[in-house]
Amino acid sequence: MARQRKFYTWLCQHSLASFLLLTLSFVVFGKLSFDIVHLFSANAEYLLDNGWIGLVEGGLQQLLELIFSACAAMAAYMLFKLCEQALLERLRHRHD
Repeated sequence: MARQRKFYTWLCQHSLASFLLLTLSFVVFGKLSFDIVHLFSANAEYLLDNGWIGLVEGGLQQLLELIFSACAAMAAYMLFKLCEQALLERLRHRHD
């Protein structure tokens, strides 16, 4: 827990690095989440239409890759929100 707090404190103290990380995480989130709902839907339709053969022919692997992409997108979003909070905290205390 202390390590996460140190990282947050570091982000608050280094606004340029925080902004760059915020931008990078925004781009990663956008790239990973782009059209993911459509891909999940297409994968589900493929699996339903082809059953066991669809699983064996790569449908299961694609589903697992989509789940991994969704988890990575969520991690990027959480990093984005952390950097956003750090920048807002710095702006809030700048006026005190």
